[in-house]
Order: sequence, then C-alpha cells, then structure tokens
Amino acid sequence: MATQEFKIPTTQKAVVFYENGGPLSYQDYPVPTPKPNEILINVKYSGVCHTDLHAWKGDWPLDTKLPLVGGHEGAGVVVAKGSEVKNFEIGDYAGIKWLNGSCMGCELCEKSFEANCAQADLSGYTHDGSFQQYATADAVQAAHISQGTDLAEVAPILCAGVTVYKALKTADLAAGEWVAISGAGGGLGSLAIQFAVAMGYRVVGIDMGDDKAELCKSLGAEVFIDFTKVKDIVKEIQEVTGGGPHGVINVSVSEKAIEQSTQYVRSCGTVVLVGLPAGAVARAQVFDAVVKSVSIKGSYVGNRADTREAIDFFERGLVKAPIKIVGLSELPEVYKLMEEGKILGRYVVDTSK
Repeated sequence: MATQEFKIPTTQKAVVFYENGGPLSYQDYPVPTPKPNEILINVKYSGVCHTDLHAWKGDWPLDTKLPLVGGHEGAGVVVAKGSEVKNFEIGDYAGIKWLNGSCMGCELCEKSFEANCAQADLSGYTHDGSFQQYATADAVQAAHISQGTDLAEVAPILCAGVTVYKALKTADLAAGEWVAISGAGGGLGSLAIQFAVAMGYRVVGIDMGDDKAELCKSLGAEVFIDFTKVKDIVKEIQEVTGGGPHGVINVSVSEKAIEQSTQYVRSCGTVVLVGLPAGAVARAQVFDAVVKSVSIKGSYVGNRADTREAIDFFERGLVKAPIKIVGLSELPEVYKLMEEGKILGRYVVDTSK
C-alpha cells in the first residue's frame, strides 16, 4: 500500500501560556519537527484534564517548561515520523498520553513502570502537548488507535480512562466485590464507574448533586451517595455495602474525602489515591489502619499495556466518556468551569475551531 503524504504547514493554532497563571493565548505557533524517535500527530481532538489546570497554575512541585502548550489527551493522525520509528506508519491513528517518553533503560522502565522514570517526558508539562493542531510524541509511548475510531470519543481514554483503569487494577479486587468511587460524577469518575462495571465490580458512586446522581446511575453505579445530604457518610457507605467497600478509588480532589475513605473502607480493603489536590495530605488513623489491615496505595498513569487494554475496553463499546465538544479557542472558559467545579463528564476540544 502506498504511503500517504500530508501537506504539513509551518504554523498552526495553539493555546499557549508564557508564565504560570498567565494569559491563555489562542495564537499562531510553530509546527514542531519530530525527532528521529518521534511521530508528528495532526491532533483532531484533545480531552481537557484537571492536570492541565495544575500545569497552567504551576501549583505542583514540578516545574513546567515555559512557554507551554498544555494537553495530554490528544487523538489524531500520524502525518510524519522520524527515521528510527518502526511501529507507526503515515496515516495511522495515534494518541498522545501524559507520558510522552521515558529513557527505557532504567530499572523502573525495565519493570514497565515507565511513568515513574526519573527522565520521564510529560505531555503538556515538560513537552508541548495536545492543545495544538500538530504535536510530537515518542513513538514507543504513543498510543495505537484502530482506524475508524471516533477520535473525539477516544481522546479522554488516553489519560482519564487509562488512569482509572490502572487504579482499579491497583485495587486488586475480585468480581462481585464493592468499589467506592469518590468524585464519581467527574471526568475520571464517570469512566471509573464504567470500567468497574465492565470488570465485574459493584459500584458506589460518591459525589454531589442530582445531575451527577443521574449520570452515575445511568453509567452503572448501583448506589449513589450525595455527601452533601448524608450526615454520617462513613456509616452510610458501610451500611449500603455490608461492611464497607473492598476498594476505594479516590479521584476527588477533596482532602476530607480522602481521609473519610480510609475510615469507611472494609477491613483488609485497599484505598487507592489518584486525584492530586495541590498540597494535600492523606490522613489515616494509624490504629484503625493497622487493626483493619488497610492498604493505602498511590496509582499514577498506566503503562503501555494498560493503555492498550483500556483502549480495547473502549473499542469494544464497554466504556464511553460523557463528552462535550468545544473549540480549542474556548479552552480558557473550560478552565474557568473546572476551577469552579462545574464540569460534568469530560470536555473535549476540537483543534480546528
């Protein structure tokens, strides 16, 4: 089959900031040239993640590159590739993940913990990301997406989906066991519910508001707990699950919610920390944690295998992100909604608008 050729411009539209917390500028920006190990992706759609907000604010203990194009849930078409790339062809569908590249030679990379590599290169943080029309990615870490896949729908799977899928694997549950998802109505939580149901778990969704209750139940949550309407959330969750959930996935950015999860989890259960509220501390009563033999684990983004598996769940129709598509130029308004906690599901930007 003949190799496709694409006319690649020298400039493109992107959303750029030049200082943390500074103006988000929708502007012309140079199209990057892929290195020998990279592919150049014509990004069609990009999901918007809470991490993008942290990158812009610069409130994590890790410096961003400046100026920076954020975004790390980009889905598009490979339009160019470096001389060393063997696993992608021009015209393939590909995804940009949070982990843009790693050294592949250290102990962590050897053990498939590439995201924990000390030399990890991060999309939309240390490497210009997917809030632009053309972006580069290390071909080893870029996600393979089947031809014909809806690129808007698959975009949130590349971070939100992979992240919650990996967290559920970290909880190490058996089919039929209870999992509580704290922050269930947001972008991560809404996907976590679906992955959990597809993996055979019983789900308690925890969030606030009738709209989120309706969303969570429609996605398969057996029980929804509105933390604003319950006097004793620990007691309530333990009662509805017959002793507490076997696992808890904390995608909420509430420090209080994290602490409560260590209280209501079942004895010998696992609390998984996923959400990253800036400066937060995970508190647990040592006596209870010891006597109940509770495990508290951090779960970062998934590796290449986790990515492949998560995309497979999506492509088989088992998970679907509730998305709202807006133009790339509207990204500052999306950030504002995110700051105000008004995001329902996941926003996806169309880079052509």
